[in-house]
Amino acid sequence: MQKTPLQKKIEVGNWIFLCAAAILSLIFLPSRYTLGIVLGGLISIVNFYWLSRDLKRLFEQYADKAKPYIMIKYFIRFIVTGIVLFLIITQTPVSVIGLVVGLSLVVINILITVIGANVKNPLRRFKKKNASPVIFI
Repeated sequence: MQKTPLQKKIEVGNWIFLCAAAILSLIFLPSRYTLGIVLGGLISIVNFYWLSRDLKRLFEQYADKAKPYIMIKYFIRFIVTGIVLFLIITQTPVSVIGLVVGLSLVVINILITVIGANVKNPLRRFKKKNASPVIFI
């Protein structure tokens, strides 16, 4: 299954946001904040790729038993992420605030990318049958 242009733009944007946030925090903040942003951003990006891969596999191979499969994978991803975050918080001199900022980078990037795509070409929503004229509906 091919990646859509929007998905490619989001994936590239994730790395750009992470690099920009890391450079800015390295310049203006203590190193523990930078470490938190970098580790949080990496965890978030890895989760994004992991989810993307699982959803592709789900729709290609397991369409008939989709719900149990995706729920099991969701809980595995949730537990692994929790263990990694616990180890980072307890074993490294990381700033929790920086970690939260890093974890939020993918969400912020997705919002900006999707809103930007709708603002650049607002009439594309009207080309679809029964499309809402409002971006968020």
